[in-house]
Amino acid sequence: MAAHTGTRVTTARSFAQRRFRAAVVGGGVAGLVVVLAGCGGAEAEDAPGESKKFPLAGKTLTVDSDDSRIDLVAADVKDVEVTRQVDGWVFLGSGPEASWKVKGDRLTLRVTCAAVASDCEARHTVKVPRDVAVTVEDDNGGVTARGFRTPLTIRSDNGAVEVRDSGGALDLVSDNGKVVAQGVTARTVKVRSENGRVELGLAAVPDTVETVSDNGQIVVELPRSGAPYAVTAKSDNGRVDVDVPTDAGSSHVVKARSDNGKVTVRSAN
Repeated sequence: MAAHTGTRVTTARSFAQRRFRAAVVGGGVAGLVVVLAGCGGAEAEDAPGESKKFPLAGKTLTVDSDDSRIDLVAADVKDVEVTRQVDGWVFLGSGPEASWKVKGDRLTLRVTCAAVASDCEARHTVKVPRDVAVTVEDDNGGVTARGFRTPLTIRSDNGAVEVRDSGGALDLVSDNGKVVAQGVTARTVKVRSENGRVELGLAAVPDTVETVSDNGQIVVELPRSGAPYAVTAKSDNGRVDVDVPTDAGSSHVVKARSDNGKVTVRSAN
C-alpha cells in the first residue's frame, strides 16, 4: 500500500496571478473581468512530468480520477506506473494541488484548485501490467486506453472515451462525450453514450455488440467474413442503414439504438 502524496504545483503562470492582483487593486471588479478574458488556459501536456510506481497485489485495478485526462497503457511492467502532468493558475485561493495513492486495488488520482478564479488542468499516464483487468471511474476528463487483452470497463461522467488495439471484453460509458473503439478484437462489446456519437471498428468477428446513444449517431463497422450477423438497428429520430450479411439466427449478435441520430452498421473497408 502506498501512502498519500500531495504536491503543490507551482508554474510560470504565477505571472497571471500578479496581473489579477494588479487588476483588483487598480481597477476593481471590472478590471478583473478584463484580465480574466485575456489570460491563457492551462496546458498540462506542456508541463513537466512526475512519475511514481505503485505495487499491485492482485489482478484487478480501479482507477478513480477527477478533473484529469487519463491515458491507460497495457505494458510490460511489474507495478502500476503513473506519470502526472499538472498546470494551472489560481487567484485568491490555493492550487493546483495533486495527490495520488493506492489502497488495495484502487488507484485514486486527484487535482484540486480552490480559488475565486482558476484554470487548472491535469493529465495522468497510467501503465498497467498486461494481465490486469482495469476499471476506470472518471468524474471529469477524457479517457484513452490501448493495448489491453484483459477486460476493460470505463465510466466517464464528462469526457470522451477512446479505446484502440484491445482484445478483452469492453464496457464503455460516457455521460457526456463521444465513445470510439478502433482495432478491437473483443468478443463482447457494450457501449453507451448519453450525449455523443459512438464509433466502433471491430477487427474480429464478435459474439455480442450492444451500442446505445441517447443523443448522437452510431457507426458500427464489422469485419468482412462469411459469417452473417443477427442485427437489430433502430433510431427514434434518424436514418438506419444496415450493410452487412444478416441472419436472425446467427450467434453473432449486433444491437445498435439511438434515440436521436443516424444508425449505421456496415462492413469495414
